[in-house]
Amino acid sequence: MTAFDEPSRLRQSGAGPLTDIALDELAERIATAATVVGIGESTRFSRETFGVRDRLFRRLVERNGFRALAVQDDAGVADGLDRFVRLGEGSAESALAGAWRPWRTAEMVEALQWIRAFNHGHPDDPIRIFGVKSLQAQPADYDAILNHVRRTAPERLAEVASHLEPIRTAHGIDEHVQRARGIHPGRPFVEHAGDALSLVQSLPDHGPDGDILARMNLIVRFHQRSVAGRGSYAGEAAEWAELISDYEQRSGLRVVYWDGIAHTSAAPAVLGLAPEHGSQPTTGSVLRSRYGARYVSVAIGFHHGDLSIATVPEPASDLIDAMLGEVDMPAHWLDLRAGVADSRWDGPAKMRVISGVYHPSRDAAEHMVVPSLTDAFDVLIQIRQVSPVRWLP
Repeated sequence: MTAFDEPSRLRQSGAGPLTDIALDELAERIATAATVVGIGESTRFSRETFGVRDRLFRRLVERNGFRALAVQDDAGVADGLDRFVRLGEGSAESALAGAWRPWRTAEMVEALQWIRAFNHGHPDDPIRIFGVKSLQAQPADYDAILNHVRRTAPERLAEVASHLEPIRTAHGIDEHVQRARGIHPGRPFVEHAGDALSLVQSLPDHGPDGDILARMNLIVRFHQRSVAGRGSYAGEAAEWAELISDYEQRSGLRVVYWDGIAHTSAAPAVLGLAPEHGSQPTTGSVLRSRYGARYVSVAIGFHHGDLSIATVPEPASDLIDAMLGEVDMPAHWLDLRAGVADSRWDGPAKMRVISGVYHPSRDAAEHMVVPSLTDAFDVLIQIRQVSPVRWLP
C-alpha cells in the first residue's frame, strides 16, 4: 500500500488524490507557517493547472486569511486589476486589456470575478492585487508619442513610426516568442527603441513636463528588460522579490504569488533552453533567503495533453513529471516536507517547463534543473492530462 491508497491517511501521509477535501487539507498545511506562498505552474497554457492554482488560492483566502495576490505584471496593470476587484471599476475584461498576454484568459476573468465577489462581501477585509514589476510601458505610450509627433513635427512622423510600430507588437506577443514562431520582423526591438529615443530627444518639444520623453524612456526600458533584450529567460529575481516583501511588510497582509515554476522555485535553477547562463536566482529563491520556511513553494505540473500551441507528449523518463506520472490518478499531490519522500525525490531534479516558445521537436530542452527538489518546492501537484486555456479576444 502506498501513501496514495487511502484518502483517510492524508494528514499522516502528506500525499493523495487531489479532491476538494484534499485541497482543504493542503491549504491548511501550506498556511500553517507561511507568510508568502508561491504557486507556480509548469505552463501558462493549461486550463487545469490554472484551475488548481485558483482553487487553492480561494481556500487560502477563505479559510486561512490570505489577502494579497501578487502577479507577474507591472504596477499600472495591477492597479487596474486591484481597482476592479476592490471598487468594481469597469469589468474584469477591461482590467485585463493591457495585461501581459498569459493573463488575458477566460480563466483569469473568472478568478478576478470571484475576488470581486469576495471583496463585495468583505468590504472591510478585501483581497488586494499588486504587480511584481515596476511601472512599464503600455500601448497607450506609443500612441501618445506618435500623436505628439503628428501635431508638433509631422515631417518626422514616418521615421518615428517606422521604429515604434514594429516593436509595439511585443505587447501582444513577446519578442522572443515572435522569433521562435518565425514572425519577427528581423531587427532587435531594443535597437529600434534606441533610435526612436534619439529622434524624440531631437524634437524641440517633449510635451508638458517632459511627458513624451518620459514615455519614450519607459518604452526603451521595456525592451531592454524583455527576455529578448536581456538575452535571458530568468526574471529580475531580486527586484520582484523586493516588491513582494516590501508590499507584505507595508500592508501586513499574507501574500500569494502567481507565476511560473521557474520564478516561484525556492532554489536557483538552470533553464534547459539557456543552459549557457548556468544557475540563475529565482524570485522564490530570494524570498526563501528572506523568509525561510515562511516562504512556501508549490509546483503544479502535468503529464501530457493538448495546450493548443502544441500537443505535449508524455515526459521523458528523467523528468520528475514522469516519476509523478507513475501514479495513475487524474490529479494528485505530494508534500515533500511530510517525510513521505523517498530517495527518488532527493538531490537534483529536472522538471518540465512549457513556455510560449515550446515546440515538440525541442521537448528535451523544455525543462528546468534545480540542485535539490526538496529545496526548490515544498509541495508538488500533478495533473494527468491537460487542455488549453480560453483566450480572450
